[in-house]
Amino acid sequence: MIQVRNSADRGHANHGWLDSHHTFSFADYHDPAHVQFSVLRVINEDRVAPGEGFPTHGHRDMEIVSYVLEGALEHKDSMGTGSVIRPGDVQRMSAGTGVRHSEFNASKSELVHFLQIWILPKTNGIAPGYEQKHFSPADLAGRLRVIASPDGRDGSVTIHQDARLYATKLDGTMNVSHTLAAGRRAYVHVARGSVVLNGTPLAAGDGARIENETQLHLDQGCAAEVLVFDLP
Repeated sequence: MIQVRNSADRGHANHGWLDSHHTFSFADYHDPAHVQFSVLRVINEDRVAPGEGFPTHGHRDMEIVSYVLEGALEHKDSMGTGSVIRPGDVQRMSAGTGVRHSEFNASKSELVHFLQIWILPKTNGIAPGYEQKHFSPADLAGRLRVIASPDGRDGSVTIHQDARLYATKLDGTMNVSHTLAAGRRAYVHVARGSVVLNGTPLAAGDGARIENETQLHLDQGCAAEVLVFDLP
């Protein structure tokens, strides 16, 4: 079964400095039908204006993955980590027992467009941690590249949950397939462009819950960048 979540049906909040679309309930947006899916709790598509950002704030017991589409996002946290996240970079921050961080767009002219993803950890109360990896366009072109996993396989960032996150870029005749093990679920999010999932067309911002399926097939990509979550 594939259940489409259209981009226009997501929650939306425009704070001036931040324009955010929420796939799942977040902050002042609450929809009982879209609180989370499996262990996937948040997919926020955020656009941060030049010279603006998220002031220092705290998190606990959450695996937070940031995926930048445009611009450069500066990160600082209470673990002493300071970094800049650019397109192709994947950042994982395990909040665990507690961490405070800030995110800022230092550019005077360009916005930052990124996806903020929260995954519920398998175990609460772990030590906070940080990790950042880079994946080139060639790494993602015409293939499902694992970018987050519980064992850090193939150079992915390590998350504390039995979930795997894949990314792909598809155009023209490219297509990719993914097999789901028995009892597994999946969520597909189109970051940009358009693609066809098992015969169902999806556009930028669209998502799809997948249950009781064994094969996922993505094709007919048009400047598409797609994330696939393999979930318990």
